[in-house]
Amino acid sequence: MAKQTHTVNSAAKGRHPAPSTRQVGQTTKIRGKKSNKAPSHRSDVRSDRGGHRQPPKKKRHLLLKWILGILATLIVAAIGCFAYLYLTTEIVPPEKQALAQKTTVYFADGTTPIGTYANQDREIIDCAVLPQYVGNSIVASENRSFYNDSGIDLKGIGRALFNNVTKGTRQGGSTITQQYAERYYLGETTTYKGKLREAILALKISQTESKDKVLCNYMNTIYFGRGAYGIEAAAQNYFGKNAKDLTLSEAAMLSGIIPAPTTWDPAVSPKQAESRFHRVLGIMEEDHYISHADKTKASMPQTIDYSPRNVYQGPNGYLLRMVRNELTEGKKAPFTADDLDTGGYKIITTIEKDKQDLMFQVASPSTGDKDLPPTLQTGGLSVNPRDGSIIALYAGDDYLVKQLNNVDQATFQVGSTMKAYTLLGAIQEGVSLNTVFNGNSPRTFSSVGKSVANAGQVSYGYINLYSAFANSVNTVFMDLGEHVTSQKTAQLAHTAGITGKIDDTTTFDTLGLDALTVYDATQGYATLANGGKKPELHLVSQVKDSKDQELYTAAIKGDQVFNQDQIALLQKAMTSTVQYGTGSYARSLGRPIAGKTGTANDETAISFIGFTPSVLTTFAVWNQGEDGSALKVPEVYQNQFYPVRLFTQYMKGALGDSPVEKFPNAVDKGKIGGPDGTWGTGGGRSNYTPRSYEQAVPSQTPTPEAKKDESSSTGSGSDDEKTPAQGGSTDTGSEGGQEGQTTQSNSPPATGQ
Repeated sequence: MAKQTHTVNSAAKGRHPAPSTRQVGQTTKIRGKKSNKAPSHRSDVRSDRGGHRQPPKKKRHLLLKWILGILATLIVAAIGCFAYLYLTTEIVPPEKQALAQKTTVYFADGTTPIGTYANQDREIIDCAVLPQYVGNSIVASENRSFYNDSGIDLKGIGRALFNNVTKGTRQGGSTITQQYAERYYLGETTTYKGKLREAILALKISQTESKDKVLCNYMNTIYFGRGAYGIEAAAQNYFGKNAKDLTLSEAAMLSGIIPAPTTWDPAVSPKQAESRFHRVLGIMEEDHYISHADKTKASMPQTIDYSPRNVYQGPNGYLLRMVRNELTEGKKAPFTADDLDTGGYKIITTIEKDKQDLMFQVASPSTGDKDLPPTLQTGGLSVNPRDGSIIALYAGDDYLVKQLNNVDQATFQVGSTMKAYTLLGAIQEGVSLNTVFNGNSPRTFSSVGKSVANAGQVSYGYINLYSAFANSVNTVFMDLGEHVTSQKTAQLAHTAGITGKIDDTTTFDTLGLDALTVYDATQGYATLANGGKKPELHLVSQVKDSKDQELYTAAIKGDQVFNQDQIALLQKAMTSTVQYGTGSYARSLGRPIAGKTGTANDETAISFIGFTPSVLTTFAVWNQGEDGSALKVPEVYQNQFYPVRLFTQYMKGALGDSPVEKFPNAVDKGKIGGPDGTWGTGGGRSNYTPRSYEQAVPSQTPTPEAKKDESSSTGSGSDDEKTPAQGGSTDTGSEGGQEGQTTQSNSPPATGQ
């Protein structure tokens, strides 16, 4: 047995004894343990540590080889990548790159410019004409080791990397060569990939160009503030002279403010500018560029007044700002602001120049109604509802004078334009628009616990929903809103595309007490004008690069959010506003127009949104005091309903002699009294037959007659509607300024009918 044990132990030491010939059933003792199992050849050669299993030491060697192999591969790949980037990085002459950086925005024709981004005041000069102290002052200020370094500051890059990782900032640690590469060629690189390319370019520049050439290119491209890129433009904008005529003091002052030229401009921060001035002179003396006597004689220079040439000046400034916002804002923005400033793009908008000029002519107090009170603000927006393209807009006269955009920033109470969504809600519920409601004024409503009056306290009697919408009868729509619910009205408005806040906790939302922008209100109505298919309003058609390659095209497809037949019925009701209601002034256009007027509860704003199948235009007017407070719109503008007049004037020119478009035929399949017979005065099913005056050819002349109150009547159905000849209102201002307004303490009590 001992021999058997020895045999196995010998195997553990690496010896290979002869195979065992013991028979099954023999007992083999291994290290004092018994086994009744017959030994096999495998048993004979297995040691207590695993036999032929790989020793741990060999495994560690194999792992080390793998690690070294991977590291070697990565190093080779890095070297190859660096070599590729180095060889493919082009050093572009400053004058060639300067021309390629300007992005231009065009009207829809693609050839007429609206303006440019990054309007650089730059003139490339031969630095040989400059006094030597000009370049030396910049070296003293920005990179004292410039003439001795390799073009890359590894310590600065390391410091910037550390700060970026630990503080979440984006810093650079750049030499003059790196700044030249960064700020000029690569557009203010801030990413790690950008910094790598910057370093490679800086290295290549340093190895292929002389220090004097690098410094000259830097001086021709660096930003000095006041819109000046390069030393020549800086000399002109700060001192009114050529760069070759700069004094030592002037050169030192300009060099000192390079890190923050806008903030350290002597006209903005004189103490900081002077401190930087003395710092530059001190370094120049230390580095033997100037003598102590030169430093002593130098004094802080006086700069000239500067009037900026701003690309946003005038009405086109609003267009440029809106284009920039559309392309750069939001998580899915296709471009960054830096892209637009440095990309050299060609941006083609949807703005038609002739329509834009017409819009300005109509809406601007400088060219239109010159007697308009200075506190009255106007916003105008015209779009193609079929694809959402913006045709023209009026946001203000001069962006530099007033940055608040009257189209997409300023808000106003939209008033009864919200009634369209409540009426749509009734149509969706299966209510016939021939359902009769009590249009008397005032009436008390349990949903708000208050009495509500019609404009001018007019009682319209019992009228159907066509007539109630045409004349913007508040008491009918408060009644209708209680059935539809405030939540439904708000939900439909948001589904149509309105993004602004709408209070859905009160039935007053049908009277439009919430403030929206012209843009928001127009987006909602564009869906109603487009058969229930929601277009996305947009200002940019496409963006191309400097080689005319397409980079971006606006998506014009929309979602069908409402039933087409139901929208057709709503459009039919909306034409009544112009045919015989509050927007009748627009009948002079001689073509079918659908729309709705709106007046703020406190009479601080009035508006009109009207459309044909292919052109929708919104005009809103509000009164804003010098302190920003809301003021009542002068009564004369309310009585003539000024926005309808602006709309008519603009649309007459915009539509011209284009073919007359008709709205789709609509059939009212709803039930009078609603599905449960509780809407309005109740009733049975009926198909509504339009009255003759609703189908009549529109008048070719405006009809702004004085307002006539409709007499009360107690019939039912369409028999209660009054034609203009029968006493119905034809005044464009019949809404007055009291839509949705609760009655005052001296008002008569609600009738409760």
